[in-house]
Amino acid sequence: MIRLLFLIPVVLCFIWFLYLRHNGYSFEQGKKGYLYILIVSAVIAAFYSFMLWVTHLE
Repeated sequence: MIRLLFLIPVVLCFIWFLYLRHNGYSFEQGKKGYLYILIVSAVIAAFYSFMLWVTHLE
């Protein structure tokens, strides 16, 4: 499960790309969305990493 966390931003960015293309927006107009996706994905990865570290303390 942990090793597949890199797929979260990849899939979300691809969906965002499809949304932008479907609605006729450019990359420049959607740049902020990519930034938000990367930030949220980093928070999710940090949370899972922290939980993995906490649960392995014994």
